[in-house]
Amino acid sequence: MRITDLMIQETMIMDLQATTKDEAIDELIASLNRSGRINDPVLFKEMIYKREAESSTGIGGGIAMPHAKTTAVNEPTVVFAKSRKGLDFEALDDQPAHVFFMIAAPEGAGNTHLRTLAALSRLLIDSDFISQLMSTDTPAEVSALFDAKQAEAAEKEAAKEKAKAEKAANAASTSTTGQQQNTSGVIVGNANSEDFVVAVTACPTGIAHTFMAEDALKKKAQEMGINIRVETNGSEGAQNVLTADEIARAKGVIVAADKNVEMARFDGKPVLQRPVSDGIRKSEELIRKAVNGDAPIYRSQGGNAKEEGASTGKISVGSKIYKDLMNGISHMLPFVVGGGILLAISFLFEQLASPENPIVQLLQTIGGGTGAFHFLIPVLAGFIAMSIGDRPALMPGMVGGLMAVNSNAGFLGGLAAGFLAGYVVIGLRKLFKGLPKAIDGLKPILLYPVFGLLIVGAISFYVFDPIFGSLNTWLVDALGNLGTGNAVLLGLLLGGMMSIDMGGPFNKAAYTFAIGVFTSSGNTDGAWMAAVMAGGMVPPLAIALATTFFKSKFTEQERKSGLTNYVLGFSFITEGAIPFAAADPLRVLTSCILGSAVAGGLTQLWHINVPAPHGGIFVAALANHALLFLLAVAIGSVISGLILGLWKKSPKLVK
Repeated sequence: MRITDLMIQETMIMDLQATTKDEAIDELIASLNRSGRINDPVLFKEMIYKREAESSTGIGGGIAMPHAKTTAVNEPTVVFAKSRKGLDFEALDDQPAHVFFMIAAPEGAGNTHLRTLAALSRLLIDSDFISQLMSTDTPAEVSALFDAKQAEAAEKEAAKEKAKAEKAANAASTSTTGQQQNTSGVIVGNANSEDFVVAVTACPTGIAHTFMAEDALKKKAQEMGINIRVETNGSEGAQNVLTADEIARAKGVIVAADKNVEMARFDGKPVLQRPVSDGIRKSEELIRKAVNGDAPIYRSQGGNAKEEGASTGKISVGSKIYKDLMNGISHMLPFVVGGGILLAISFLFEQLASPENPIVQLLQTIGGGTGAFHFLIPVLAGFIAMSIGDRPALMPGMVGGLMAVNSNAGFLGGLAAGFLAGYVVIGLRKLFKGLPKAIDGLKPILLYPVFGLLIVGAISFYVFDPIFGSLNTWLVDALGNLGTGNAVLLGLLLGGMMSIDMGGPFNKAAYTFAIGVFTSSGNTDGAWMAAVMAGGMVPPLAIALATTFFKSKFTEQERKSGLTNYVLGFSFITEGAIPFAAADPLRVLTSCILGSAVAGGLTQLWHINVPAPHGGIFVAALANHALLFLLAVAIGSVISGLILGLWKKSPKLVK
């Protein structure tokens, strides 16, 4: 397939008018939209900026390649554009970008299209070719130049394949360290050189940077007279996979990747872990360091691995925390959605039948506190820990999360236990580093589990649990002493507390207070229950509204999760908002607390009673002022949704 089959002339922009990065992206997307190549410009733009947030696609050398793979694309397309003046695209070399290639790939892009996009990426390493592109004046000239260049590349590849076949036939019985065909690819370099390195390249979308880094490393190795084998982890999966023999013979390993790749196979080798952009722009530095063994030794632990005493590249503390947090949240989401939906259905059946109905009991058992919801905090904590300390940290993290659930330390206690477990395992690695190599195999199956669990469990038991337990007790006592003299003030307080930690000690304290009054104080009309139920319904409903009416502020996955929160909010399942609160606690918690407080206060201002301890909208009909109760929830949800939607930053602003 020709590159020009994707780079159609009608989308080309020969004189880009934009003067900023944002304007350039908008102008390129507009060209795609006019030609009907995309079906949802808003979603496509969101995915472009999501990719930019991971690392700039201004690769340097005057080139920018913004790209996205999404359902918003109808047909695979590459928009070519030129800017004679150039503009700041936050390029890796801090130089202005003059040539732009916006790649639009559909979610189900075929292998032929992906290989064509890879071929395009490899061409852009050639600075002479870029200069020729800059001198073109019409779309036809651009197409002719690409066709000629691709034909030339095809001829060279055919000649190489022929030479490989002849060499393989002539040297079938010999073994060399030079340019010889093997089962997974070709070693590029100098047949007489004993310097040999291996590399892996990968980027999040696997469309462009993966193959540009591969080609840059190969070309630089050829110039330096060094043998190299490069494995690519692109959209089609791993290609030219490194063999165990090649890894064993290599003097060093280069991993130029912005996503996880299989690392345990490099145990004991000098490994350089860098962003994929370094593979493109710092290829000579990486190859030289790999050849000289100027890299930390990689040690595998429990199936995963870490470098000894090395940074894995430039990454901020905030980005690292966010990455670890997202690992926990992404694994927790199925429990929130599955358990929440089943609980909501159980509440509906409970109104039609009774709490003793077998279907109600079954659904509440599966989805509730002894089923899916029982795993929310342990899974969150466990996979946060695993993101930090790999598999040895999973078990102590999950146990710490479970202890948080059982002790009312809740959501915040689970977060603390997850991060604690991850860094405890990292500390244990350093502590046991000096042990004899003969017992390395015991570390992941004995030492890390035992000591990790002991340390995390002890700190959770003696520090986290007492702190949050005491806080819970103090809050219940304080609420009890406050009394009912100022009903609206207490309603504001109870409603707001339901959103502070989404099921944690504050939430539980407010709910426990309402239940206590409801069941034991004679105030069985459910006034305080109305306040906490309204306050607890607001966070998921606010999330749902914000993701619906402020789509550009949320990712595609967040919007899909937001729809589920309509059901969870109507059902009084506050936990549906936990993933959003964990990802952006300042904005989500603040906006939800304000809306929940308003909803709780309104229930007391309007003297609303709800004589039921749970059920949300399914028990609203039992309230003395059902419509006012629903109005209070709606007002609080709209307030929170508006604050969150207006306050939250778009994905493009996340750095």
